[in-house]
Amino acid sequence: MLSSPVPGCGFEEVDHTADWSYRVWGPDLESLFIQAAIALNTGAELQLADQPRVIRELEIHGIDPESLLVAWLNELLYLRESENLGFDQFEILKLSPQVLNVRMSGAEIQRWVKTIKAVTYHNLAIHKTDRGFEATLVLDV
Repeated sequence: MLSSPVPGCGFEEVDHTADWSYRVWGPDLESLFIQAAIALNTGAELQLADQPRVIRELEIHGIDPESLLVAWLNELLYLRESENLGFDQFEILKLSPQVLNVRMSGAEIQRWVKTIKAVTYHNLAIHKTDRGFEATLVLDV
């Protein structure tokens, strides 16, 4: 699944007293994970170079879907900090409750307005809803 607009998916900013919070949703867990990454980029006002494109495949492990989501988003933050790389296209190759395999396409970061230190576990839960799955994430900024 690529990260182009998908009907039934989205994200929105949520009021939070100290940090930054956003709610993501999608018809399935794969869409939810992709929307969470897109929201992370949008919140940071990330702009990537046009060329050259970089392809990466990651395997992320967690003890449950929530820890897997946090680990993946924090890995994206790590790649920003350590290699100045941002990713804007995502294809989920495998998603189980404990393992995420994803192929990502991105480029060097040209602009990054808002610094995000980490994705937290604060009040994190993935819920089944009428529109699929939903989660609210709190970021340490």
